[in-house]
Amino acid sequence: MADDSVTGEEPTYRNLWIRIRDELPKKGRKTAAVSGEPKLPAELEGAIQSLYGNYEKYYQQWESDSEARERGLTPPVFIVVCNNTNVSKLVFDYVAGWEKTRQVPKLDKVGKPVLNKRTGDPELVDEVQAIVPGRLAIFSNVENGRWTYRPNTILVDSEQLESGEAMSQEFKTIAGREIEEFKAEYRARFPDRDPEKLTDEDLLREVMNTVGKPGKLGEHVKCVVSVSMLTEGWDANTVTHILGVRAFGTQLLCEQVVGRGLRRMSYALNADERFEPEYAEVYGVPFSFIPCSGSAATPQPGRRPTRVRAIEERRERCEITFPRLQGYRHEFPQEKLTAEFNDDAKHELSTHDIPTKTELRSIIGDSDVHDLQDLKNRRDQEVAFHLAKRTLEKYFRDDDYNLKQWLFPQLFRVSRQWMQQCVVCKDNTFPQLLLLIEFAHTAADKIYRSIQSSAEGEKRLKPILKPYDTLGSTRYVDFDTLRETYTTSPDKCHISHVVADTGSWEQKMAQTLEDMEEVFCYVKNHNVGFTIPYTIKAEERNYYPDFIVRFNDGHEDLLNLIIEVTGEKKKDKEAKVSTARHLWVPAVNNYGRFGRWAFLEITDPWNAATLIRNFLKKGEV
Repeated sequence: MADDSVTGEEPTYRNLWIRIRDELPKKGRKTAAVSGEPKLPAELEGAIQSLYGNYEKYYQQWESDSEARERGLTPPVFIVVCNNTNVSKLVFDYVAGWEKTRQVPKLDKVGKPVLNKRTGDPELVDEVQAIVPGRLAIFSNVENGRWTYRPNTILVDSEQLESGEAMSQEFKTIAGREIEEFKAEYRARFPDRDPEKLTDEDLLREVMNTVGKPGKLGEHVKCVVSVSMLTEGWDANTVTHILGVRAFGTQLLCEQVVGRGLRRMSYALNADERFEPEYAEVYGVPFSFIPCSGSAATPQPGRRPTRVRAIEERRERCEITFPRLQGYRHEFPQEKLTAEFNDDAKHELSTHDIPTKTELRSIIGDSDVHDLQDLKNRRDQEVAFHLAKRTLEKYFRDDDYNLKQWLFPQLFRVSRQWMQQCVVCKDNTFPQLLLLIEFAHTAADKIYRSIQSSAEGEKRLKPILKPYDTLGSTRYVDFDTLRETYTTSPDKCHISHVVADTGSWEQKMAQTLEDMEEVFCYVKNHNVGFTIPYTIKAEERNYYPDFIVRFNDGHEDLLNLIIEVTGEKKKDKEAKVSTARHLWVPAVNNYGRFGRWAFLEITDPWNAATLIRNFLKKGEV
């Protein structure tokens, strides 16, 4: 494999995981939270688009071969192997389609809002606004604004299926629509059998096991998005394209996945009394044809880890929730949009960021070049339209999160100006690369900042919420650690332990918080997922504050205080603290739906109680 990116020691799409792992959702968060538009890292989206462009050629050959189809030859199959159900759901939505929803108050039988017993706030439920087609036409499960009767793409948690145990309720929730559709098809194919007597696991296993088999339930499946490896009981012989979206620590794992594409489709001999060569196109699986390894050192027993977890019995009193932001925006006093393009607005596209050509070479035989020609053929006007839509959806909403659609013509005009004046294409790149989700978001950011810099009058700061995991919580914490820990009080903390980064100050801070009567509950922000986005030297980063503490400060509702314990002063820390105090807190408080928030920096944990009480006495929050 080779490409035109020329970054790193090997091609971008060979060992894809090391380039994208930090930008994907982690295991352990509820899968229902992975909702909204699926946003993939640019390298992953480029890999999918590039491999899919080659798949189309295979599919068109199959579609044009009527004789082969009459003999029962089923369509070629594209499989994606992911590391967890959150990532598989994200890829599945991108490929097959997703539901655009908005949150509305839950109503009781007489039409009144249902209130949360603990907070008194209305409980919210998702309401479907539209069904959005998948980005890959052949694999999309959406047609004319509706889910298709027979899915082209299925989502399978093969690890659970192969274990013989029941699927988790989490996975049944995201695969529920597929299961119901296959039940309907099962009734049509086998009218003398009752699909309700089958478990959901049996039905999904039947679909998976019959992919590529004429007359069976999985006959028309063209794409399988899977968790785990499909290591057992799966012998589809029509797999032509494989994408790995997970870590591959050993060559055995690589062989198991690559083996999905090595089953022959035809055993007919050619004129030379030999089998015709058949190929599988593989991205993201760093398979070595002749692997070698050195000797391993003798393993040494290590320190016994501590399990740190959310304790269910403490949840009702001590659970802490927090908004998850990806940025900040301003509401303009007037809505006549203009833009000023400076050097910061310029955007360069090059193969350093994403390859536009990838060459796959077989060990014996021909090589094949994959490119993004289908993407390049899209019109510039479509790109401008897409960027305007992206900017509108990301930055121009009212407090109820409704789009300010009347601003779209102005945004379309500004987007075209930005493309003409600020986009620079290097190497083999082209403006249509801005249609890739990650690049489109970057472009939208620059377009918005150009508009913002030209706006006059007072601007009100508001948060930009993440498209999935909008509301974080302490309830999902569960991990092992070898670090020093402090056992927490059951009346003060939802999490079993505070994990220490230093020898004493985290422990002292936790002890102080537990001794303060004003503290309702607290959590040390270690693997909790609470981040504050900030920028330093034009680079976007995430800041992880030390503690979130809920205080009873005399108001009707509790105060959420973010506490940072600071040692040596550094420019990076100054940028973090300034963003938390002057951007994150005002934006969230202006939004008004996540309670009251404040930020406090403490330089001496042994004097923390006095510093906190003095801060609360000021009554500024």
